[in-house]
Parts: sequence; C-alpha cells; structure tokens
Amino acid sequence: MNEPIDIPALAAGNTAVITGGASGIGLAAAKRLARAGMNVVIADLKGPALDAAASAVADAAEGADTVLSVACNVANPADLATLADKAFAKFGAVSFLMNNAGVGNNPGKPWENLEAWKRLIDINFWGVVHGVQAFSERMLAQGKPAIIVNTGSKQGITTPPGNLAYNVSKSALKTYTEGLAHALRNEPGGNISAHLLIPGFTFTGMSGGVGTKAPGAWTGEQVVEFMLDSLKRGDFYILCPDNETERRTDEKRMAWAVGDIIENRPALSRWHPDYGGAFADYMKR
Repeated sequence: MNEPIDIPALAAGNTAVITGGASGIGLAAAKRLARAGMNVVIADLKGPALDAAASAVADAAEGADTVLSVACNVANPADLATLADKAFAKFGAVSFLMNNAGVGNNPGKPWENLEAWKRLIDINFWGVVHGVQAFSERMLAQGKPAIIVNTGSKQGITTPPGNLAYNVSKSALKTYTEGLAHALRNEPGGNISAHLLIPGFTFTGMSGGVGTKAPGAWTGEQVVEFMLDSLKRGDFYILCPDNETERRTDEKRMAWAVGDIIENRPALSRWHPDYGGAFADYMKR
C-alpha cells in the first residue's frame, strides 16, 4: 500500500540512500520510504542481516526493482564512493541521504585501547563525513530538493559518563552537521537541507534490541515517523522523546550541561558529588 509523504524530496519515484540500513532505525526508515513509493538503497556490512533487510524492504516496496542493497563499511571512504556510484547508476539521482550507520561498543577509559577508539570514531564520525563527501556534490548538481539526515545521539550533547568514545564521536557529529547545514544553505543554487536526528531510548540492535522491548523505549518505526514530521516542519534538531523521557526533561538536562560553562561548574557537574543535589533540585523546578 502506498503511504505518501508530503515532503518534495521524499516524493514517490525519488531515491533514498540509508547506511546502517540492515537493522534498527535504518531498516525502519528504509521500509517506510519504500512504502511511500521511493527507490531505496540500503547499505550495511555484508552478511545475512543485509540480505534479510533487502528482502524486507522489497516486500514493503512496489517491487524488488526499486530496492538496491550494497555491502559497505562506512569507515572506508572507497566503499562510500562505490555506494554513490551504484545508487546514481541504478536510479539516476538521490534526493535523501541518511547517514545512519553507527556502533556503540565501549573502548574504555580515555587512556586505554587506542585502536578500539579509532575504530569507533572511524564509523560513527568519519563514516558520516565519508557519506557526505561521496554524495553531496552530485546531489547539489541535481538542483532539486534534497535532504541529508545524520543520526546523532543525546549523548553527544549531555555527554554522560559511561562511554566516552561514543560521546566524543556523536559530539563531533553534532558540530559537523551544524556546519554542514550552514554550508549547504549558503551554497549558490543549492537546494539541500541537512538535519541532525537525535533519537531517544530506542529498541534497536545497538541498545540491546533483542527479545522483549522495554516499556520505556520507542520502536525504530516511531523514531522514523517523528523524523518525518520534524522534516515537514523544517526542524534541524530532530530531538526525539520516548516513553519515559519527554522533551522538557531533555531540554532541562541539555541546558544544565551548557550551564557548566556559563556557571563555571566542574565538568559533567550533573554527576559530580558536590552538585548532585543542586541538579536534582533544578530538575524539580
């Protein structure tokens, strides 16, 4: 059944490319866009998950000829160049790029496991840069409405203790996407917007998405519908709630984090023993 989306870049017959498209939010986006009548290119690591995802997206589409799956390691810029070549060769143009691939493994403390740190950042940050560099110039040359969405994280904004490498990668991605949006809107003749998707607690493979979904988590499908509604409004920051955290709570947590600089508090004061009570009182107000 065709489920159109009232966004010019996502019109039926246009083409979407989604990295990390074999599971979670990426797969949910691929199936939703296929149901909207778009051509869909999903990219992920080679293996059974990618094959199964391609089949699932084809089932959601009007036919398998509108779906292309490409084995791709986003940490390798040559793989993204190949992905772009294949997408443009098959469908002629790309109007939606979702740089969604990411990992959440924890390399450990700031002074540990250098190679593991590099691998995580190669995927979560450089993988997005590789995607933008592989696609954006050709998308600009099309002269038609197009969208780039990069999948970030609330952890890239509030940077909670627990997985510093992940926080660093998503914090860098936030800054990069802000700069990308600015550059695109100032590009003469450009008709591309960039957006930062900031999911909440979501039931995906990265969050342990096997078995029964936790009551507090959203599904990937809920995140995608929220993303589409946000894109219709033209939102840059697509800040998703979930079943246990409303937007107002996220806003206050983020404001406190910025307040560390303004108030000259210790770094990550929210988790500092001398400020825990003050943070709790602040959240009650």
